[in-house]
Amino acid sequence: MMHNLPGALPLEVDTALIRRLDRSGPRYTSYPTADRFVEAFDPETYQSWARRRNIGGINRKLSIYVHLPFCRNVCFYCACNKIVTKDRSKAARYLEYLAKEIAMQGALFRDDPRVVQMHWGGGTPTYYDAGQLRALHDLLAAQFDFAAEGEYSIEIDPRGVDEATVFALRAMGFNRASLGVQDFDHEVQVAVHRVQSEAQTLAVMGAARRAGFASINIDLIYGLPRQTLLTFNRTLARIIEAQPDRLAVYNYAHLPTLFKPQRRINEADLPTPDTKLKLLALAIKRLTAAGYAYIGMDHFAKPDDALAVAQRQGRLHRNFQGYSVSPDCDLVGLGVSAIGSIGPTYSQNYRKLEEYYDALDRGTLPVMRGLELTADDLLRRAVIQALMCHFELSKESISIAYLIDFDRYFAAEIEELREYEKLGLLTLDENWITVSPKGRLLIRNICMVFDKYLRRDQQLKRYSKVI
Repeated sequence: MMHNLPGALPLEVDTALIRRLDRSGPRYTSYPTADRFVEAFDPETYQSWARRRNIGGINRKLSIYVHLPFCRNVCFYCACNKIVTKDRSKAARYLEYLAKEIAMQGALFRDDPRVVQMHWGGGTPTYYDAGQLRALHDLLAAQFDFAAEGEYSIEIDPRGVDEATVFALRAMGFNRASLGVQDFDHEVQVAVHRVQSEAQTLAVMGAARRAGFASINIDLIYGLPRQTLLTFNRTLARIIEAQPDRLAVYNYAHLPTLFKPQRRINEADLPTPDTKLKLLALAIKRLTAAGYAYIGMDHFAKPDDALAVAQRQGRLHRNFQGYSVSPDCDLVGLGVSAIGSIGPTYSQNYRKLEEYYDALDRGTLPVMRGLELTADDLLRRAVIQALMCHFELSKESISIAYLIDFDRYFAAEIEELREYEKLGLLTLDENWITVSPKGRLLIRNICMVFDKYLRRDQQLKRYSKVI
């Protein structure tokens, strides 16, 4: 099935090919991936990179990620770093420690604190009331300088938010909202322990529109227990009717040994691999027919949305929050498990609350591990980023930017890509690597060819399936 809308990238769903090539692999929100970070990268290393980030006239603006890990109830499918509690004092204590980290991080960026992008994720940021969120925002605004035209997004749980809270978030400067839906079907919601009425979701979407949010994103998941083509089709129809600006349609990866809540899902209720593929094909068919552009991976956007425009103009980026229109920023990660990226480095905070608190009690940044990227890492990151965002790559532009002979440097990779060329996933010529319409859904497979770390160890058990 082909879909080729004006301005949208053509897409073809070849289920037989997807089934044949389906294997575990990273999502490449970064390269190298977070499991390659090392503990030798400590708070001192992070601070030294933060201090010299603008040396040599390179002026990178800032992006901020704030991790708010608390949830009132556990959703059985969840693989996020979250803390489920009804004890509000625990969550209030976290804000006190976050304030300490914000002050310490703010001091490092005093010379150039301009922020053009921020995202609050979780957990459930809206676990906190509007007053607490406002106080947190004020702490950040005291340390950083938020650009008026920036992109400021927050994840919202429609089950715990009223119109007044939505308007309060807009007043703080948030202009993009992401709502978790997963599926409107009641049977599916019961099976994953997240009962959320259609009315609740539509009410929050309506409030966000009235409050003046520039973009509303809806998250769906395919492959959930008790999901059928009929029920998911109904969900898609209702979502399309609600007209969100963006959609993310994620694959449910059932990894109960890694994620405890998933043990409460009855495996007999999960759709078969074949049905799962049909659910994905159905989502693509319905969304593209409704006029959404396929951005890549699991993302769709209206043709006039900033993501779709950026892709058409060759300005799309990919970072830890997924696809983004902001140019390459330095990312400051705040909160437990948050990931940051300053210059040619990545860093991650402690993932356990006690360790995060301990570090801040000692007066040190809660950086647990990270990585200084080598010249080879930076080169491969540029290749993977170009393929993930634009489905094509100019060998010449990479050769010039990184002072290499592309074909010689990547001789082994090009040999491997020739196998994918025979399958019709891409074309290789003297100057370009171009992903075909049927290769777009398998872009992770193509990018994995350039992953030096995977070449070293073909143990892919840690990753979710590609589709």
